[in-house]
Amino acid sequence: MGEIAAVTLATLFATVSPIDISAIFAALTAEETAKERRRIARRAVTIATVVLLTFALVGDSLLTALGISMAALRTGGGIILLLIGIDMVFARSSGANSTTETEDAEALERRDVSVFPMALPLIAGPGSMGAIILMMAHAKGDVSEQIVVVSCILVIMLITLGCLLAATQLHRILGLTGVQVITRVMGVLLCALAVQFMFDGIAESGLLNH
Repeated sequence: MGEIAAVTLATLFATVSPIDISAIFAALTAEETAKERRRIARRAVTIATVVLLTFALVGDSLLTALGISMAALRTGGGIILLLIGIDMVFARSSGANSTTETEDAEALERRDVSVFPMALPLIAGPGSMGAIILMMAHAKGDVSEQIVVVSCILVIMLITLGCLLAATQLHRILGLTGVQVITRVMGVLLCALAVQFMFDGIAESGLLNH
């Protein structure tokens, strides 16, 4: 129980990356009042939470419908998370939690950025969605472990909300160097978790037995 909680929290913290997202949030809402920033932050996190919980609930049914095995999910999911982790270590923009220049320009023109790009794709991005499906599939058949995964989602969303609400102060304290150090450390951790997922998937597939 404790192991799946630790793995889920670490994986989601790395894929959601609340500290990095708070920097983007601060830039997008720089001209807003404090009250409006709080409203946007709460709305963005609420929408992202609903999206991620939906993936947690229907992800297993989706895999079954597509005929995807647990071994394939672990291996494929591990590869995706590994690529995200490598981008974090080398401070490169990742498609899992970043936007294109066109999307950035569109976001700056919008009055309310809570849905796009904050909720989607920054908070609830491909990386976090994939991680949740992976963890829920791992806990399949064990209701208590599934509850732990859902609880971890809520914890990470609360942390994300806290980072958004304190975005200006947070980055004033940490500075650019502090943010980069945290991102790289989480990237190394995510790479290690991703490789373990891949090893588990390959072992479960039976390929090594042939």
